[in-house]
Amino acid sequence: MSIYEIVTSEIIKKLEKGTIPWRQPWTSRNQAVSWYTQKPYRGINALLLDPGEYATFNQIQAVGGKVKKGSKGHLVVFWKMQHVEEVNEAGEKVSKTVPLLRYYKVFEINSQCEGISSKRNEEIFDHDPIQEAERIAEGYPNKPKINFAPGRAFYQPSTDSIFIPPLSDYPKAEEYYATLFHEMIHSTGHSSRLNRFTTGAAAAFGSESYSKEELVAEIGSAMLCGKAGIVQATIDNSAAYCQSWIRRLQQDSRLIVMSSSQAQKAADHILGVTMDP
Repeated sequence: MSIYEIVTSEIIKKLEKGTIPWRQPWTSRNQAVSWYTQKPYRGINALLLDPGEYATFNQIQAVGGKVKKGSKGHLVVFWKMQHVEEVNEAGEKVSKTVPLLRYYKVFEINSQCEGISSKRNEEIFDHDPIQEAERIAEGYPNKPKINFAPGRAFYQPSTDSIFIPPLSDYPKAEEYYATLFHEMIHSTGHSSRLNRFTTGAAAAFGSESYSKEELVAEIGSAMLCGKAGIVQATIDNSAAYCQSWIRRLQQDSRLIVMSSSQAQKAADHILGVTMDP
């Protein structure tokens, strides 16, 4: 069996056994995060809030803390799906689900609160580069520009650029390379490479095409980790990530096998080979 087949088989085995929830592999320094969950705020909330840890008034009170006098809460918005009934043209009652915009207020625990401790891990990790993984990343022909910034990892097709937290933000060095490989696999879909993207704009988050592309990227990342000899340190999180997207695609585990073919082409492109040696 090739390393690609071994990795695909291992992911499938872990999916069949059940996987642990996916975890973000880097720390959340320099981001606005929920104090309670330590998850970064997303979308418009990430723009509304300065970096820090935010909690609701009730969460702060529950641990014996208090909001400093004169502190003003920060707005956090979210969509809530609500079932409503309407009368259609035939005079029949029909129900449908509509999104309603909701909001609540939060306070930054370090600057606006007392008696509540930070949960944030501010540690900076000192890792030696993993040489074989570095060789793979450096050997990627015609590779996109790689930008290092804390908080988010993504590939931007419009500028053909990868954005990724630096190695020092990861408790495990192997997870840094798994994340970098994931975004590198995405970048092979660019029109100057394998031309995997069918539209000029990125697919909508959570759509079927988006979900399938995430599977390709994660399986391809696992394959490159296999080539680098670090897959055993990252395979559990890769399987958990794949499972999270398969759930969006009606639990069809066959998608792993279907996606692995495109993932292999992407990995081979990065390695500069036409077939798995």
